[in-house]
Amino acid sequence: MTKFDVQALRRQFPALRQSRSGLTPAFLDGPGGTQVPQRVIDALVHYLSTCNANHGGVFATSVESDAILADAHEAVADLLNADPDGIVFGQNMTSLTFHLSRAIGREFLGPSNEVIVTRLDHDANVRPWVLAARDAGATVQFVDIHPEDCTLDLEDLSRKLSRRTKVVAIGAASNAVGTVNDVRTVAEWAHAVGALVFVDAVHYAPHGPIDVQTWGCDFLACSAYKFFGPHVGILWGKPSLLASLPAYKVRPAPDRPPDRWMTGTQNHEGIAGVAAAVEYLGEIGERHGEYHGRFPEMSDRRLNVHAGMAAIQEYEVGLTRKLLAALAGRKRFRVWGITDPGRLGERVPTVSITLPGHSSEDLAKHLAARQVYAWSGNFYAVELTERLGLEDAGGLLRLGLVHYNTADEIDRLTQALDEFAP
Repeated sequence: MTKFDVQALRRQFPALRQSRSGLTPAFLDGPGGTQVPQRVIDALVHYLSTCNANHGGVFATSVESDAILADAHEAVADLLNADPDGIVFGQNMTSLTFHLSRAIGREFLGPSNEVIVTRLDHDANVRPWVLAARDAGATVQFVDIHPEDCTLDLEDLSRKLSRRTKVVAIGAASNAVGTVNDVRTVAEWAHAVGALVFVDAVHYAPHGPIDVQTWGCDFLACSAYKFFGPHVGILWGKPSLLASLPAYKVRPAPDRPPDRWMTGTQNHEGIAGVAAAVEYLGEIGERHGEYHGRFPEMSDRRLNVHAGMAAIQEYEVGLTRKLLAALAGRKRFRVWGITDPGRLGERVPTVSITLPGHSSEDLAKHLAARQVYAWSGNFYAVELTERLGLEDAGGLLRLGLVHYNTADEIDRLTQALDEFAP
């Protein structure tokens, strides 16, 4: 098996080479936004320098711009194992979800209907559906969690599903505690009662392969700035649904998917950077041909991207194991979520902790002074922090690893935690 050469990959990220107060920052803030490889920066500069133009013109720069945008649709389709006609770009995942939920609410929801959301999700996959239900007079059902390991209560979900259910909104992975949900099973259950399934894959996207065909969902959203790209939101939907739903758009805009869902002029330079981020993931897959056999129906860039994500996933399991083992030896810190080393396939390397008697913000400030970057608070997963009784206490300290993090950075982290709470 090819060694996962994290140092070679880190050299592609300019931000990882900077010095602050004589130290190289340890970026454990990935869940809030990852750093980008040089090729993403180059793609933005190339676009703005050579073909910065609006969409649909007959002159050279517009034609070149449209070709770059078309390739970006193809690239994201490869990332998701999807049809390019189902790829929609937008300002961010939250805006795209509000846009779609408004249309779904108008088409599918009424006083006799229900939507299902979960206590585990980011609020961007809760509030849009709650408000759509409110506007349509529909009912909202909240799926509970198992507080002991912060996993979704699937029995509760099963009980709440009925023929009244029209939408089930679920996250692929929790942005607060790292839990990975069984999207495929939930989609099968939801479709059995005639409901649509919307998946928030923002937090899962940098950590493992996404296959909308295998998962069986109807819609999926993610954000490129969470998988080493620029600040661009992405929505995938089944093209037939995107074509049939009522899109809120201006009159001259094309009425075909996905154009009918992309309101106004898009962030073209950012979209060019999205394609470069996908190419980066594909390059990892080229180096790790041992994973190609896992995706026998794929080829070319699509195959390489999924192989790259599989290699990333396996490397991150090792990081997670090391971090959880270190925290297990420091009982003064409480880890929220799955801690069993035998269940690492059920989580991503996002580990959140608390220290009794201290706020998560104080912990984050202590780490920041040592150039270890981590987020504190609720991370918009407010349903979860309320359910765990942590909202009024200041939430959690989130240690968010991605594939460019190293074992040495985990050692720096634990040393800094020991300094704060010996």
